[in-house]
Amino acid sequence: MTAAIEHRFVEVNGVKLHIAEQGEGPLVVLLHGFPESWYSWRHQFGPLVEAGYRVVAPDQRGYARSESPADADAYSLLHLTGDVIALIHALGEERAVVVGHDWGAPVAWTAAMLRPDVVRAVAGLSVPPVLPAGMAPPSVTRQQYGDRYYQVYFQQPGVADAELARDLPSTFRRMLFNGSGDNPANEKPRPWIVPEGASLLGAGPDPELPSWLTPEDIDTFARDYAHHGDRAFTGPLNWYRNIERNNELLAVFRGRGIDVPALYVTGDRDMVTSLHGIDRLIASLDKVAPKLHDKVVLPGCGHWTQQERPAEVNAALLDFLGHLPAAG
Repeated sequence: MTAAIEHRFVEVNGVKLHIAEQGEGPLVVLLHGFPESWYSWRHQFGPLVEAGYRVVAPDQRGYARSESPADADAYSLLHLTGDVIALIHALGEERAVVVGHDWGAPVAWTAAMLRPDVVRAVAGLSVPPVLPAGMAPPSVTRQQYGDRYYQVYFQQPGVADAELARDLPSTFRRMLFNGSGDNPANEKPRPWIVPEGASLLGAGPDPELPSWLTPEDIDTFARDYAHHGDRAFTGPLNWYRNIERNNELLAVFRGRGIDVPALYVTGDRDMVTSLHGIDRLIASLDKVAPKLHDKVVLPGCGHWTQQERPAEVNAALLDFLGHLPAAG
Protein backbone atom coordinates (compact mmCIF):
# COMPACT_ATOMS: atom_id res chain seq x y z
CA MET A 1 0.00 0.00 0.00
CA THR A 2 2.96 2.37 0.46
CA ALA A 3 2.95 3.27 -3.27
CA ALA A 4 -0.43 4.98 -2.78
CA ILE A 5 0.72 6.99 0.26
CA GLU A 6 1.26 10.67 -0.51
CA HIS A 7 4.05 12.74 0.99
CA ARG A 8 4.28 16.48 1.59
CA PHE A 9 5.50 19.09 4.05
CA VAL A 10 3.31 21.09 6.40
CA GLU A 11 4.34 24.16 8.39
CA VAL A 12 3.04 23.82 11.97
CA ASN A 13 3.92 25.47 15.25
CA GLY A 14 7.02 27.10 13.72
CA VAL A 15 8.52 23.94 12.18
CA LYS A 16 8.22 22.18 8.82
CA LEU A 17 7.05 18.60 9.25
CA HIS A 18 7.14 15.87 6.63
CA ILE A 19 3.89 13.90 6.61
CA ALA A 20 2.67 10.72 4.94
CA GLU A 21 -1.08 10.61 4.28
CA GLN A 22 -3.66 8.40 2.66
CA GLY A 23 -7.41 7.88 2.67
CA GLU A 24 -10.58 9.80 3.41
CA GLY A 25 -12.83 9.89 6.46
CA PRO A 26 -12.33 10.62 10.15
CA LEU A 27 -8.72 11.64 10.82
CA VAL A 28 -6.32 9.28 12.61
CA VAL A 29 -2.87 10.70 13.40
CA LEU A 30 -0.06 8.18 13.99
CA LEU A 31 2.95 9.33 16.06
CA HIS A 32 6.15 7.30 15.88
CA GLY A 33 8.78 6.86 18.58
CA PHE A 34 12.57 6.71 18.95
CA PRO A 35 14.44 6.01 16.71
CA GLU A 36 11.80 5.74 14.03
CA SER A 37 9.78 7.81 11.53
CA TRP A 38 6.43 7.75 9.75
CA TYR A 39 7.61 4.50 8.17
CA SER A 40 7.16 2.57 11.42
CA TRP A 41 3.41 2.74 10.67
CA ARG A 42 3.75 1.26 7.16
CA HIS A 43 1.60 -1.75 8.09
CA GLN A 44 -1.24 0.34 9.54
CA PHE A 45 -2.02 2.57 6.56
CA GLY A 46 -3.72 -0.03 4.37
CA PRO A 47 -6.10 -1.57 6.94
CA LEU A 48 -7.10 1.78 8.43
CA VAL A 49 -7.67 3.39 5.04
CA GLU A 50 -9.70 0.39 3.85
CA ALA A 51 -11.85 0.74 6.99
CA GLY A 52 -12.71 4.32 6.02
CA TYR A 53 -10.22 6.51 7.84
CA ARG A 54 -7.94 9.33 6.75
CA VAL A 55 -4.47 8.36 8.04
CA VAL A 56 -1.65 10.85 8.59
CA ALA A 57 1.76 9.94 10.03
CA PRO A 58 4.30 12.75 10.47
CA ASP A 59 8.01 12.56 10.98
CA GLN A 60 7.90 14.33 14.31
CA ARG A 61 9.97 17.40 15.17
CA GLY A 62 13.70 16.66 14.75
CA TYR A 63 13.20 13.29 13.06
CA ALA A 64 13.96 11.97 9.58
CA ARG A 65 12.75 14.39 6.88
CA SER A 66 11.20 16.94 9.27
CA GLU A 67 12.89 20.13 10.42
CA SER A 68 15.24 19.88 13.39
CA PRO A 69 15.48 23.12 15.43
CA ALA A 70 19.00 23.81 16.70
CA ASP A 71 17.90 24.88 20.20
CA ALA A 72 17.57 21.88 22.52
CA ASP A 73 14.87 23.73 24.47
CA ALA A 74 12.59 23.53 21.40
CA TYR A 75 11.75 19.87 22.13
CA SER A 76 9.63 20.07 25.28
CA LEU A 77 6.35 18.18 25.50
CA LEU A 78 4.55 21.49 25.14
CA HIS A 79 6.27 21.99 21.77
CA LEU A 80 5.57 18.40 20.70
CA THR A 81 1.91 18.38 21.67
CA GLY A 82 1.61 21.82 20.10
CA ASP A 83 2.85 20.30 16.84
CA VAL A 84 0.11 17.65 16.97
CA ILE A 85 -2.72 20.08 17.67
CA ALA A 86 -1.45 22.48 14.98
CA LEU A 87 -1.12 19.60 12.50
CA ILE A 88 -4.72 18.49 13.05
CA HIS A 89 -5.91 22.03 12.35
CA ALA A 90 -3.54 22.47 9.38
CA LEU A 91 -5.12 19.37 7.86
CA GLY A 92 -8.48 21.16 7.96
CA GLU A 93 -9.86 19.13 10.85
CA GLU A 94 -11.21 20.16 14.24
CA ARG A 95 -10.74 16.81 15.96
CA ALA A 96 -8.80 13.57 15.46
CA VAL A 97 -7.93 10.25 17.02
CA VAL A 98 -4.26 10.27 18.02
CA VAL A 99 -2.21 7.06 18.26
CA GLY A 100 1.35 7.04 19.56
CA HIS A 101 4.10 4.47 20.01
CA ASP A 102 7.16 4.76 22.28
CA TRP A 103 7.90 8.54 22.55
CA GLY A 104 4.84 9.12 20.39
CA ALA A 105 2.72 7.64 23.20
CA PRO A 106 3.60 10.32 25.81
CA VAL A 107 2.92 12.95 23.14
CA ALA A 108 -0.45 11.35 22.38
CA TRP A 109 -1.41 10.89 26.05
CA THR A 110 -0.35 14.44 26.93
CA ALA A 111 -2.18 15.93 23.95
CA ALA A 112 -5.32 14.07 25.06
CA MET A 113 -4.86 15.28 28.64
CA LEU A 114 -4.36 18.92 27.61
CA ARG A 115 -6.73 19.16 24.62
CA PRO A 116 -9.65 16.71 24.91
CA ASP A 117 -11.59 19.18 22.74
CA VAL A 118 -9.27 18.29 19.83
CA VAL A 119 -8.14 14.72 20.63
CA ARG A 120 -11.41 12.79 20.55
CA ALA A 121 -9.77 9.46 21.42
CA VAL A 122 -6.23 8.26 22.14
CA ALA A 123 -4.25 5.03 21.85
CA GLY A 124 -0.80 4.40 23.31
CA LEU A 125 1.51 1.56 22.27
CA SER A 126 4.27 0.43 24.64
CA VAL A 127 4.32 3.46 26.95
CA PRO A 128 1.32 3.92 29.28
CA PRO A 129 0.14 7.38 30.40
CA VAL A 130 2.79 8.48 32.92
CA LEU A 131 1.01 11.76 33.56
CA PRO A 132 1.41 14.65 33.46
CA ALA A 133 4.92 14.78 31.97
CA GLY A 134 5.31 11.58 29.98
CA MET A 135 8.01 9.79 31.96
CA ALA A 136 10.08 9.97 35.14
CA PRO A 137 12.83 12.64 35.11
CA PRO A 138 16.56 11.77 35.03
CA SER A 139 16.94 13.02 38.63
CA VAL A 140 14.74 10.05 39.60
CA THR A 141 15.86 7.40 37.09
CA ARG A 142 19.52 8.08 37.91
CA GLN A 143 18.78 7.03 41.48
CA GLN A 144 16.84 3.96 40.32
CA TYR A 145 19.13 2.66 37.58
CA GLY A 146 22.42 4.59 37.76
CA ASP A 147 24.29 6.88 35.38
CA ARG A 148 24.42 4.24 32.62
CA TYR A 149 20.65 4.04 32.26
CA TYR A 150 20.04 4.98 28.63
CA GLN A 151 17.87 8.05 29.34
CA VAL A 152 20.53 9.39 31.71
CA TYR A 153 23.29 8.48 29.25
CA PHE A 154 21.44 10.43 26.54
CA GLN A 155 21.69 13.65 28.58
CA GLN A 156 25.34 14.17 27.58
CA PRO A 157 25.33 16.45 24.50
CA GLY A 158 27.14 14.97 21.53
CA VAL A 159 27.96 11.55 23.00
CA ALA A 160 25.06 9.32 21.98
CA ASP A 161 24.57 11.61 18.97
CA ALA A 162 27.93 10.58 17.53
CA GLU A 163 27.58 6.89 18.38
CA LEU A 164 24.18 6.56 16.75
CA ALA A 165 25.03 8.61 13.63
CA ARG A 166 28.33 6.84 12.89
CA ASP A 167 26.78 4.01 10.83
CA LEU A 168 23.06 4.54 10.27
CA PRO A 169 22.17 1.11 8.81
CA SER A 170 24.02 -0.64 11.64
CA THR A 171 22.33 1.59 14.23
CA PHE A 172 18.87 0.67 12.98
CA ARG A 173 19.67 -3.04 12.66
CA ARG A 174 20.99 -3.14 16.23
CA MET A 175 18.36 -0.91 17.82
CA LEU A 176 15.41 -2.67 16.24
CA PHE A 177 16.73 -6.15 16.98
CA ASN A 178 17.92 -5.32 20.51
CA GLY A 179 14.51 -4.07 21.60
CA SER A 180 12.49 -6.77 19.84
CA GLY A 181 10.78 -9.85 21.16
CA ASP A 182 13.11 -11.85 18.88
CA ASN A 183 16.11 -10.94 21.04
CA PRO A 184 16.55 -13.88 23.47
CA ALA A 185 17.77 -11.42 26.13
CA ASN A 186 14.26 -9.92 26.24
CA GLU A 187 12.51 -13.12 27.34
CA LYS A 188 12.57 -11.42 30.72
CA PRO A 189 12.41 -7.65 29.99
CA ARG A 190 14.89 -5.38 31.73
CA PRO A 191 15.82 -1.69 31.63
CA TRP A 192 18.36 -0.64 29.00
CA ILE A 193 21.62 -0.07 30.87
CA VAL A 194 24.76 0.77 28.85
CA PRO A 195 27.56 -1.42 30.30
CA GLU A 196 30.53 0.46 31.74
CA GLY A 197 33.20 0.94 29.08
CA ALA A 198 30.93 -0.39 26.32
CA SER A 199 29.41 1.38 23.36
CA LEU A 200 25.72 2.24 23.32
CA LEU A 201 24.76 -0.52 20.86
CA GLY A 202 27.34 -3.15 21.70
CA ALA A 203 30.20 -4.65 19.70
CA GLY A 204 30.54 -7.50 17.24
CA PRO A 205 28.74 -8.15 13.94
CA ASP A 206 25.29 -6.79 13.26
CA PRO A 207 22.50 -9.19 14.32
CA GLU A 208 20.46 -11.16 11.82
CA LEU A 209 17.22 -9.37 11.00
CA PRO A 210 14.02 -10.84 12.45
CA SER A 211 11.29 -11.95 10.05
CA TRP A 212 9.26 -8.73 10.42
CA LEU A 213 12.17 -6.52 9.34
CA THR A 214 13.75 -6.43 5.87
CA PRO A 215 16.96 -4.91 4.49
CA GLU A 216 14.71 -2.49 2.56
CA ASP A 217 13.14 -1.36 5.84
CA ILE A 218 16.58 -0.66 7.30
CA ASP A 219 17.59 1.27 4.17
CA THR A 220 14.42 3.39 4.37
CA PHE A 221 15.04 4.42 7.98
CA ALA A 222 18.73 5.11 7.32
CA ARG A 223 18.05 7.10 4.15
CA ASP A 224 15.51 9.35 5.87
CA TYR A 225 17.78 10.02 8.84
CA ALA A 226 20.69 10.83 6.53
CA HIS A 227 18.99 14.16 5.73
CA HIS A 228 20.48 15.58 8.94
CA GLY A 229 24.04 14.29 8.41
CA ASP A 230 26.10 13.87 11.58
CA ARG A 231 23.23 15.47 13.54
CA ALA A 232 20.82 12.71 12.48
CA PHE A 233 20.04 11.85 16.10
CA THR A 234 20.53 15.19 17.82
CA GLY A 235 16.92 16.31 17.35
CA PRO A 236 15.50 12.99 18.62
CA LEU A 237 17.91 12.93 21.57
CA ASN A 238 16.86 16.46 22.49
CA TRP A 239 13.46 15.01 23.36
CA TYR A 240 15.21 13.09 26.17
CA ARG A 241 17.12 16.20 27.21
CA ASN A 242 13.80 17.87 28.05
CA ILE A 243 12.38 15.15 30.31
CA GLU A 244 13.39 16.94 33.52
CA ARG A 245 12.04 20.21 32.14
CA ASN A 246 8.76 18.55 31.09
CA ASN A 247 8.15 17.58 34.71
CA GLU A 248 8.65 21.21 35.74
CA LEU A 249 6.56 22.73 32.95
CA LEU A 250 3.63 20.34 33.38
CA ALA A 251 3.58 20.24 37.19
CA VAL A 252 0.39 22.33 37.23
CA PHE A 253 -1.45 19.42 35.55
CA ARG A 254 -0.48 16.87 38.22
CA GLY A 255 -3.60 14.87 39.05
CA ARG A 256 -5.19 15.29 35.60
CA GLY A 257 -6.24 12.13 33.81
CA ILE A 258 -7.39 11.12 30.35
CA ASP A 259 -11.02 12.12 29.77
CA VAL A 260 -11.45 10.66 26.27
CA PRO A 261 -11.80 7.02 25.12
CA ALA A 262 -8.44 5.24 25.35
CA LEU A 263 -6.63 2.08 24.27
CA TYR A 264 -3.33 0.63 25.47
CA VAL A 265 -1.31 -2.05 23.66
CA THR A 266 2.03 -3.50 24.74
CA GLY A 267 4.19 -6.61 24.42
CA ASP A 268 5.11 -8.83 27.33
CA ARG A 269 8.78 -8.64 26.24
CA ASP A 270 8.83 -4.83 26.03
CA MET A 271 11.56 -3.30 28.21
CA VAL A 272 9.14 -0.53 29.19
CA THR A 273 7.12 -3.07 31.19
CA SER A 274 10.18 -3.69 33.41
CA LEU A 275 10.54 -0.08 34.56
CA HIS A 276 9.88 0.92 38.15
CA GLY A 277 6.16 1.28 38.88
CA ILE A 278 4.99 0.59 35.32
CA ASP A 279 3.39 -2.73 36.27
CA ARG A 280 1.24 -0.99 38.90
CA LEU A 281 0.31 1.76 36.44
CA ILE A 282 -0.74 -0.73 33.77
CA ALA A 283 -2.77 -2.71 36.32
CA SER A 284 -4.68 0.44 37.37
CA LEU A 285 -4.90 2.08 33.94
CA ASP A 286 -8.65 2.55 34.15
CA LYS A 287 -8.15 4.96 37.06
CA VAL A 288 -5.95 7.23 34.88
CA ALA A 289 -8.16 6.69 31.83
CA PRO A 290 -11.73 5.97 33.03
CA LYS A 291 -12.94 5.51 29.45
CA LEU A 292 -10.35 2.80 28.75
CA HIS A 293 -11.70 0.58 25.98
CA ASP A 294 -9.14 -2.19 26.29
CA LYS A 295 -5.69 -3.12 27.53
CA VAL A 296 -3.98 -5.53 25.13
CA VAL A 297 -0.82 -7.48 26.01
CA LEU A 298 0.80 -9.32 23.09
CA PRO A 299 2.71 -12.49 24.10
CA GLY A 300 6.27 -12.66 22.79
CA CYS A 301 6.19 -9.10 21.45
CA GLY A 302 8.99 -6.69 22.25
CA HIS A 303 9.16 -2.91 22.06
CA TRP A 304 8.38 -2.31 18.35
CA THR A 305 4.72 -3.17 18.78
CA GLN A 306 3.12 -2.17 15.45
CA GLN A 307 6.10 -3.40 13.42
CA GLU A 308 6.50 -6.73 15.22
CA ARG A 309 2.79 -7.58 15.43
CA PRO A 310 0.96 -5.58 12.75
CA ALA A 311 -2.05 -7.90 12.43
CA GLU A 312 -2.78 -7.88 16.17
CA VAL A 313 -2.20 -4.13 16.46
CA ASN A 314 -4.40 -3.40 13.45
CA ALA A 315 -7.17 -5.56 14.90
CA ALA A 316 -6.98 -3.75 18.24
CA LEU A 317 -6.99 -0.32 16.58
CA LEU A 318 -9.91 -1.13 14.30
CA ASP A 319 -11.91 -2.55 17.20
CA PHE A 320 -11.21 0.60 19.23
CA LEU A 321 -12.05 2.95 16.38
CA GLY A 322 -15.20 1.00 15.59
CA HIS A 323 -16.51 1.53 19.11
CA LEU A 324 -16.03 5.32 19.12
CA PRO A 325 -18.98 7.69 18.79
CA ALA A 326 -19.35 9.04 15.27
CA ALA A 327 -16.95 11.88 14.48
CA GLY A 328 -18.71 15.23 14.62
